[in-house]
Amino acid sequence: MQALLKFSRGVDWLSTQIGKYVIWLILASTVISGMNAVVRKALNTSSNAFLEVQWYLFSASFLIAAGYTLLQGEHVRVDVLSSRLPKRQQIWIDIFGFSCFLAPMCLAILWYGVPYFLRAYHSGEMSNNAGGLIRWPVYLMMPLGFGLLLLQGSSELIKRVAFLRGLIGDPTAKKAEKSAEEELAESIRRLAEAAQGSGGKAGKSV
Repeated sequence: MQALLKFSRGVDWLSTQIGKYVIWLILASTVISGMNAVVRKALNTSSNAFLEVQWYLFSASFLIAAGYTLLQGEHVRVDVLSSRLPKRQQIWIDIFGFSCFLAPMCLAILWYGVPYFLRAYHSGEMSNNAGGLIRWPVYLMMPLGFGLLLLQGSSELIKRVAFLRGLIGDPTAKKAEKSAEEELAESIRRLAEAAQGSGGKAGKSV
């Protein structure tokens, strides 16, 4: 079980790193959208490539970050009934969901998505729109995104089994993050303590 937990921590680290940097894809999509609007208005010209690259980037950010979203527990959940159950029963429901729904769905998309991507890659499939882009990069996002989601689902499954065995704390508990105001107050407190400490030392030396 310790080896599985080590694997789980590795997957969590990978998802966290992806979540940190995937936001840049949305920024890039926004910048391209703005540039496209300016060029269209100022020069009265445009290209479908600008529109399609926005779709590609947005699709990539949505799919690649799916595992990170699962790690943070931010996927939409309708738990009107399960939220009333004891924690261990909630964990068993999660285990059932990961095993019987999430994993089969991800495996099915990988089964069909990988050949779909490979066909487009080898054929050099292009968009049907005038000035459109090559298609295989956006097709790649499907197996890549759901592969990462499957990895994170495996990590979540391991953590829930470990919780039931009493090896770790509640994996569904939200990690409390300090607000900007709390961080500021803590910084002020540390500065005040440092000032008091230096004042006390100065008094002793006198």
